[in-house]
Amino acid sequence: MPTMCKTFLTIFSHLPVYLVAAFAKRLSRLAVTALPAALLMVIPFICNLIRRHPACRVLIHRPSAADEACDDPYLMEDPTQCYALESSLWELQTLQKHCQPDVAKAAMAINKPLSQQKDDISEVLELSTYEMERDLKQSKTVPLEFDHAIKLLQGTGGVGVLGLHFSLE
Repeated sequence: MPTMCKTFLTIFSHLPVYLVAAFAKRLSRLAVTALPAALLMVIPFICNLIRRHPACRVLIHRPSAADEACDDPYLMEDPTQCYALESSLWELQTLQKHCQPDVAKAAMAINKPLSQQKDDISEVLELSTYEMERDLKQSKTVPLEFDHAIKLLQGTGGVGVLGLHFSLE
């Protein structure tokens, strides 16, 4: 699988920038609804695409004015007419607030200047979802400190506390 990824990225170096930007934008849109296991693969892949095509860095570092409308010009139906280069990767900025810390940390990579060294995603590609979930389930049990309630709200004589205060008599 890692060799396929390298081959795929090599092919991407021969594509026009607008198609690479459309693909990165589409991946980031899908990432908003993806599972955390998939996000740990997709986010570094998007960063690698942007590293390989420096003209796509405008997707990350697009300045926004305070009076600018929040409409995203991206139209995903046609990659050649999708206005991806006029858009931004706001989806990755949204993922920086993800509930899983690993995903949030991976999404924070776009805040730093991207180095020329590509992210190695081969380890993540070799993991299966079963292995990731198995590792998550090996967590320790959390000790709880409380006494279990016995005969809650039961008063003397078999009449409950609620029965004493809220009777119809």
